[in-house]
Amino acid sequence: MSQKNLIVAFGGMSPEHEVSVLTAIQAISALEESNYNCIPLYITKSGRWLTGEKLLDLSNYKNLSQLEADCTSCAFVKDDTGKTFLKEQDGGGFFSKPKSQSVYAVLCAFHGSEGENGSFQGVCEMMNIPYSGSGVLGSSLGMDKVKAKTIATSNGIPVTKAVNFYESDWEKEQDDIITVAEEYEYPLIVKPVSLGSSIGVAIADNREELIDAVETAFRYDAHLLIEEAVNPLMEINCSVIGTPDDCRASVCEKPLGQTETLSFEDKYQSGEGGDKGMASADRVIPADISDDLTKKIQKLAVKTFSALDAAGLARLDFLVNANTEEVYFNEINTIPGSFSFYLWEESGLSFDALLEELVDIGLKRHRQKNGRIRSYETNLLSEKAVQGIKGLKGSKS
Repeated sequence: MSQKNLIVAFGGMSPEHEVSVLTAIQAISALEESNYNCIPLYITKSGRWLTGEKLLDLSNYKNLSQLEADCTSCAFVKDDTGKTFLKEQDGGGFFSKPKSQSVYAVLCAFHGSEGENGSFQGVCEMMNIPYSGSGVLGSSLGMDKVKAKTIATSNGIPVTKAVNFYESDWEKEQDDIITVAEEYEYPLIVKPVSLGSSIGVAIADNREELIDAVETAFRYDAHLLIEEAVNPLMEINCSVIGTPDDCRASVCEKPLGQTETLSFEDKYQSGEGGDKGMASADRVIPADISDDLTKKIQKLAVKTFSALDAAGLARLDFLVNANTEEVYFNEINTIPGSFSFYLWEESGLSFDALLEELVDIGLKRHRQKNGRIRSYETNLLSEKAVQGIKGLKGSKS
């Protein structure tokens, strides 16, 4: 059986760029024995689209300038029949044509910003390409912590109290914002609204630390949250796979960090090695919590996944009061680091099987979309209609 071209898209203009590279290389390695021919589509930090064999070797990313020089610019294009290809734009040498490779589906391995927020998914929709993960709406909602909390609340899913504000608000109403936040009492958590991997997140124990944390977080995002802290805190995560109307939860995990709130270093630079992405983080799997609490979190994870119109695979993070076992939805990662394969392996699903199911879900959703009526036949631009429009123009005084 001939292999099908699976475009693995990763990188992007995001502070989580390097984490995305790790996830993509892990996925390509896991699919080596599959029926897919994995073709890398790497988006640089400046937004260039590149492809090439050199992108398959993680060691080449130590020198990004050289890697970019060794790779070939590319783009999605359609032929006269509407079939989509990944076409090299400057490759093939002087006497040969640039290579074009048909696209069966796209595996999205972005983290943060332009790749995970629905923008790349919108490109795939415009090109009518099957792709993995959440759609444009689910991806954008998942990236926006404020919108996600609002929807969670409207669906009866508990969240912590928080105040959100933009940089312009902070410049004009700093004292008012601090007054509202301090009603929750210290310590307080400062977070960028549209980033993951704990980038820009800080704990503030007093007003001076709060102001400093806010000013630092504005380096990463123009929209911030100040949240009340759960104390004593226990973080529990759970992955969900499927579609909004048909999904299931993995086992739960309890991440372990050097502080109560996990840092970027805790997530990606602890454990056995930084080249393993989220798989290298210290954690307890399955989480050493009661069966009742496990079931409660799994149920909330599935409910939240559906409420946020997520699809494919996601990881949902919860904050738990270790004394009372009250559970609060924290955030959803619509493309989790390492695709959370370590949670599914403990749930009886291997990494390669997980990825193949993820692609299959994308293909199924694509077929369902294309099975609907997508155009409305009308003769709006007939000669009579055009004359009417001209008449409207002529009637203007």
